[in-house]
Amino acid sequence: MKLIPLFLLGVLGLTSIASAEPVQNIGADNPQYLYTGRIDFSDKKAPQLSWPGSSIKANFTGTSLAIVLDDQLGKNFFNVIVDGETQHPYVLEAKQGEHTYVISTALKPGNHSLEIYKRTEGEEGATHFKGLVLDKDASLLKPPARPRRRMEIYGDSITSGMGNEGADNGADHLLSEKNNYWAYGAITARNLNAELHTISQSGIGIMISWFPFIMPQFYDQLNAVGNNDSQWDFSRWTPDLVVINLFQNDSWLTDRDRKLQPHPTDEQKIQAYIDFVRSIRAKYPNAHIICALGSMDATANPTWPGYVKAAVARMQQENNDKKLDTIFFPFTGYGQHPRIAQHKANAELLTAFIEKKMQW
Repeated sequence: MKLIPLFLLGVLGLTSIASAEPVQNIGADNPQYLYTGRIDFSDKKAPQLSWPGSSIKANFTGTSLAIVLDDQLGKNFFNVIVDGETQHPYVLEAKQGEHTYVISTALKPGNHSLEIYKRTEGEEGATHFKGLVLDKDASLLKPPARPRRRMEIYGDSITSGMGNEGADNGADHLLSEKNNYWAYGAITARNLNAELHTISQSGIGIMISWFPFIMPQFYDQLNAVGNNDSQWDFSRWTPDLVVINLFQNDSWLTDRDRKLQPHPTDEQKIQAYIDFVRSIRAKYPNAHIICALGSMDATANPTWPGYVKAAVARMQQENNDKKLDTIFFPFTGYGQHPRIAQHKANAELLTAFIEKKMQW
């Protein structure tokens, strides 16, 4: 395959693809695309992706491939996985506005698979997908089958994959090193062959965040770009399993930085967690809910895991909720966001836990 350097992507025109042959645009409303995630289809010819892990899969023929995206802020990154090459995907850096990104002009003749996967999150803005550009005689084939199992995760920067591709001794704030594909939840979903919706935002908490909105105000949105009035229709997609990994930012901002005043009592922290989990349970009466925490320093001592345990025990007793469990990812002593090695380890723990609980 021929990789086009990132600095040229969006600059090359359509004639750069197989210039001796006419090219065709396969619009985003073609029924052969397989979309995954909370995606806004109000414009079917330009569906909007904003949540991390939102993806588009397709099977196609031909020897060339380009992607048409219209990005809001020019801060998003995508994995473009061709023919199952997950270890070394094309990393597409979206430019602001509408551009055509040439992925390859030298694919082997025949059938190919494609996944376009949003590495970044709503903090980096939304992106409209406007279709693929293929060879003149190429076509989309039947898409891959949608997994029958369904998972949903609510979380913060850990769940988003903030800094997971950074060097162990390096910074972890670079957008190019935020890769939700290798976050623990996404790895777990692939391990279990489950379709995953990731509802996460770096810096968010249940009681307090690093910005003026919290997860109870954010979890029900269709659009992940900040706090907004968009509404996700929960009847569109119902998970079998929900994982909630929150309270890391609450632990920092309440106990460490004392940002929430008056300072909440232990009982208020437990009640805030209960209130959020009950809001999820109201949406999904039959789903199994796993309340997780870690693997950053909120699990360095028993205090915050204790709040989660107390909340779950109370809901199990008061609501007779038998589909409610806890899991905690151990703090390794590493002071920054988890790197891919830690995400893989946490995914192994979560995968084994789910396999046992769900009989998957």
